Amino acid sequence: MTTVTADSTRLRLAFPGWESLMVRRDRLEIPMDALRDVRVEPGWTSETLGIRSGLVVSGRRKLGIFRHPSGLRRLVSMRRGMPLLRVGVDRAATGFDELLLSAPDAARLAATLTSAVRS
Repeated sequence: MTTVTADSTRLRLAFPGWESLMVRRDRLEIPMDALRDVRVEPGWTSETLGIRSGLVVSGRRKLGIFRHPSGLRRLVSMRRGMPLLRVGVDRAATGFDELLLSAPDAARLAATLTSAVRS
């Protein structure tokens, strides 16, 4: 499962094993100054994510890079039944507009990231 950690300087994502094949990287580090917005949602989003490069197991797992028809580019690692961390990021710095990440400690991570965004 994707590991999401944060400290006062960076948001870090680690994609173990086969997950790294779906997102085309084994890790991603995002500096706090590239964060634009942080929200926690109770779980899985059913919104249209767009064209994907990655894996979708209907109703259970979404993992990969998704491009919405509007041009929005997302890195997605969602698992049904877990809280969702939605992070808006600077595309110039990260290559993405938004991260959608399932994490059991999404509320704690959001608090850490939100304090960094407001600083």
